[in-house]
Amino acid sequence: MRKLYAGIDIGGTMIKTGIFAGTGELIADWQIPTVTKHQGSYILPHIAASIRDYFKNHHLDEERLAGVGVGVPGPVLANGYLENCVNLGWGNVYPADELSKLLGGIPAIVGNDANMAAMGEYWQGSGKGYNSIVFITLGTGVGSGIILNGAMLYGAKGLCGEIGHISVNPEEPEVCNCGHRGCLDQMASAVGLVRNAKRLLARRTNSSVLAGINELSAKQILDAAKEGDVIAMETVDYCMNFLGKSISDVSYVVDPEVFIIGGGVSKAGEFLISVIRKHYEENAQLVSKKAEIKLAELGNQAGIYGAAKTIYDKIDKER
Repeated sequence: MRKLYAGIDIGGTMIKTGIFAGTGELIADWQIPTVTKHQGSYILPHIAASIRDYFKNHHLDEERLAGVGVGVPGPVLANGYLENCVNLGWGNVYPADELSKLLGGIPAIVGNDANMAAMGEYWQGSGKGYNSIVFITLGTGVGSGIILNGAMLYGAKGLCGEIGHISVNPEEPEVCNCGHRGCLDQMASAVGLVRNAKRLLARRTNSSVLAGINELSAKQILDAAKEGDVIAMETVDYCMNFLGKSISDVSYVVDPEVFIIGGGVSKAGEFLISVIRKHYEENAQLVSKKAEIKLAELGNQAGIYGAAKTIYDKIDKER
């Protein structure tokens, strides 16, 4: 009887779940709302119920489920301890232990969502075939996960890969949500692109298609840049300069074979990659052969792939 594995990605509004074979085949996937009221106490019971419903509705024996992997939007220690997860209302918890109990004691593992997405790309996405990768997600913020010589890096406090809060611009006047100023989060994220485009529009006299847009988005900025709009091009170049420099700095610390760019902003495709690559190569001078920079392949499913792979590896090691 073929064993199955569940990969789960918990976001602030939706929870994505996938059922996988150990070979990496995605058999089914679905979403349910994230209910964060009462300190997120409904989240894990809802996950367990949705998995049970899937097995019941498809006439599958629950004993086929070998384990569950979960990605959450917060730093998780290697032992599964989650000190704080503001988006979900959780604090000082071991969510893997609770989910395991809710599912009859099967193995469960919880990790940071960016780390899980990195593992997904490493396993079945753009990182397939490499030993060492850095996955960077560009969305509302900037996150990353690092896999070095086939092993996920967590760090002593679960903060390994939090490049979004590296300070890159001491002249930034606004405060980041972490309490500091000038974080990469504020420069290279979707929010950073919009903020810096508005500043440029306010002080420049160049005509721009962006000037007439009330609710400006990162996609509109990137689309305009592709069409040659001067303000949009300057905004993208300015913001991605900080990312390219940061990638160069990271390469001196972990020396990956490839940087993989994912998240909503990455939908700008090779245009965006070319800008990032330019600034990375300008700053990475110690070696002539630079790391590759590639687009992610799995999109918003990277997290469920990585979560499934993580629990599969945990079970495999314990056999």
